[in-house]
Amino acid sequence: MKIAVLVSGGVDSSLALQLLHEQGHDLTAFYLKIWLEDELSFLGDCPWEQDLEYVKKLCEKLNIPLKVLSLQKEYHDLVVSYTIDQVKIGKTPNPDVLCNRLIKFGAFYDKIDEKFEKVATGHYAKVVKQGDLYVLQKTNDEIKDQTYFLSRLSQKQLSRAIFPIGHLTKSEVRDLASKYDLPSKDRKDSQGICFLGKIKFRDFLKQHLGVKTGDIIQFETKEKLGDHEGFWYHTIGQRKGLGLSGGPWYVVSKDTEKNIVCVSNQYYSEEKRRDSIKVSGCHWISGNCPKNADLQVKIRHGQGVYDAQANFQDDGNNGFIKIGENDQGIAPGQFAVFYDKDVCLGSGVIL
Repeated sequence: MKIAVLVSGGVDSSLALQLLHEQGHDLTAFYLKIWLEDELSFLGDCPWEQDLEYVKKLCEKLNIPLKVLSLQKEYHDLVVSYTIDQVKIGKTPNPDVLCNRLIKFGAFYDKIDEKFEKVATGHYAKVVKQGDLYVLQKTNDEIKDQTYFLSRLSQKQLSRAIFPIGHLTKSEVRDLASKYDLPSKDRKDSQGICFLGKIKFRDFLKQHLGVKTGDIIQFETKEKLGDHEGFWYHTIGQRKGLGLSGGPWYVVSKDTEKNIVCVSNQYYSEEKRRDSIKVSGCHWISGNCPKNADLQVKIRHGQGVYDAQANFQDDGNNGFIKIGENDQGIAPGQFAVFYDKDVCLGSGVIL
């Protein structure tokens, strides 16, 4: 097949390119430049330059053509602006979920030639065709599984997507990278939001939203414990970065109108345990809301999956979710991602 392969310079996408090359496909590697150069240059060196060096070495090794494609404007308009707007109103958005839907499997699809039958990435996920339906499935590695970040993809997007390392665990990927002597075989996994590289999200927000001093209040006693620089720097369940003694302290709520952050050192007490979630803006990968109310749900990326009972209304657009356990870290603005065992059904935004 003629395949466009998105490469980032990391070990996962590098191995994806290597495996497809070994299978004999007609490949072109693409590096997406989404680093906001003008906006973030004051915060540090451009991380994309180092990433691109790894990509170039790999493509030269495999003799695969490489194209660098700038999607900076699209990324800023579709992902960054949304992220800032959500943080401003006290929500905790997930830019990487939007990046997959709107950039890697969205704007990029629109930019490349229709002759590319498939677009490959280094995601830990599987696409399986069942009849006329494309199904998104979890990988064998529960820790690295990235279906959470792919939960907003459509049938049209999935029909063109291919995940060459989706059947592997992270340790297997590392072993194969060493076997093939890939340039990125010893590179550490990247952390944080994709467009920021090594820059802290807090520093990015300070550039856009500035500083507005407010009170840190103890949830139980209403006593003032300290000051913060703006409620937008804090999210529900946060423990680090509060600068308070006598903890551990956790953020339990925010008053965006009064710019108050409420914290508690009795985070796991019974009155703070929550097991109900309202969601809106639900997206279903199959195009149809599931009829079965007994599902599993993730409220953040990672291993934690809850058994849940779901009741969806308005043609599946809104829903009320009751999870089987309690969770103190339910953060408005994040995505609740729904599963039927190993099948990712779609997601909704937590209200």
